Amino acid sequence: MSTYTLPDLPYDYGALEPAITGEILELHHAKHHAAYVKGANDTLERLAEARGEREFGGLVGLEKTYAFHLSGHVLHSIFWENLSPDGGDRPDGPLADALTEHFGSFAAFQKQLTAATSQVQGSGWGVLAWEPLGRRLIVEQVYDHHGNVGANTTPLLVFDAWEHAYYLQYRNVRPDYVERLWSLVNWTDVARRYTTAAAS
Repeated sequence: MSTYTLPDLPYDYGALEPAITGEILELHHAKHHAAYVKGANDTLERLAEARGEREFGGLVGLEKTYAFHLSGHVLHSIFWENLSPDGGDRPDGPLADALTEHFGSFAAFQKQLTAATSQVQGSGWGVLAWEPLGRRLIVEQVYDHHGNVGANTTPLLVFDAWEHAYYLQYRNVRPDYVERLWSLVNWTDVARRYTTAAAS
């Protein structure tokens, strides 16, 4: 059976300073993200055992645990690629046009995603996603790793609002951290994800 693996970062741990310190990035990737990968693999093994033993009394809990760890792995994998030491500014081309079409302007989109990320209750994410049924871009709040999202949406740009992503550097001032994330956004990666999602 195939297993999930922790992806390498596309840059060094210190590459996103001063917006994100190397200490935070290393802990975030090597400890927190790695824990979600391990959790997903361990839960798959437990699900296989349940099938083998034909004992499904704990299935609901296992399915929820699997969704939590798998979604944590997926969102973090996107997050690392969404960021770049050469990021920032704003997109151009079809993505820029779509943001203006669906949000009114880039500035309006930026304010909405900033607010969504900053105002997540507890732990979670702010997400720019493609919603294929309406064929539109939307902003979502993800609680923990997998709650409060449209079932068919595809994440394109994700901002991690869990405390482990920022607390050592920004303490309890999450909005300051979110504002700094904009200076790291890899719009080439986001645009590629948008093109792929909108074409399907």
